[in-house]
Amino acid sequence: MGHKIHPIGLRIGVIYGWQSKWFTDRKPVYTELLHEDLAIRRAILEALPDAAISKIEIERNANQVTVTIHTARPGIVIGRGGQRVDELRSQLEGLTGKRVRVNIQEVAVPELDARLVAQTIASQIERRVSHRRAMKQAVARAMQRGAKGIKIRVAGRLGGAEMSRKAVELVGRVPLHTLRADIDYGFAEAVIPQGVIGVKVWIYKGDVLPEREERVEEAVPVAEAPAEVTGDVAAQEG
Repeated sequence: MGHKIHPIGLRIGVIYGWQSKWFTDRKPVYTELLHEDLAIRRAILEALPDAAISKIEIERNANQVTVTIHTARPGIVIGRGGQRVDELRSQLEGLTGKRVRVNIQEVAVPELDARLVAQTIASQIERRVSHRRAMKQAVARAMQRGAKGIKIRVAGRLGGAEMSRKAVELVGRVPLHTLRADIDYGFAEAVIPQGVIGVKVWIYKGDVLPEREERVEEAVPVAEAPAEVTGDVAAQEG
């Protein structure tokens, strides 16, 4: 039996940080805020299904909630004259009962974002594009943009088959057990008349090496030699 673990969760605290940045030591409050975070993410994804959202970061300060949306299509999130983002902010404030600040962060290279790649493959499968063709195109684009390795796994009733099967495409290296390896992981689902097809993507971008802290050592005073040598010592040395 394989023991699987989330590639990003394995590296939190090593090379990755948390997507929710807040702290409380009271159990009821923690449970309430945790479910509130889940509700915020669910509401944003439902309100912006076509915005190519990669991840949503949430930070809390006093009575204000700062939500950062990482998307490959910032224009869709902002809307004409900022109308859509204002509507989203009002919706989130009504959901949480707190002040909400929404920041938009553009994903510079969507071909190297695993979640966006998985969403692209899933949408192509829903449009009846061959899963093999969609996987090969995604692999080629990722490698052209500088990925060190990519692995794509598609499982379900592929091609309308009666029994579920899986297809895997792997190019380059994907070292899942190396903690310093920067591996992005994404998952998406394609809903077709025959059922649901799952798409998993791993993208290896290289190693993240820890930075060494420079230590400034204090200078140790050196004992000074005597300026003059006495006659007895000079005679002994002679």
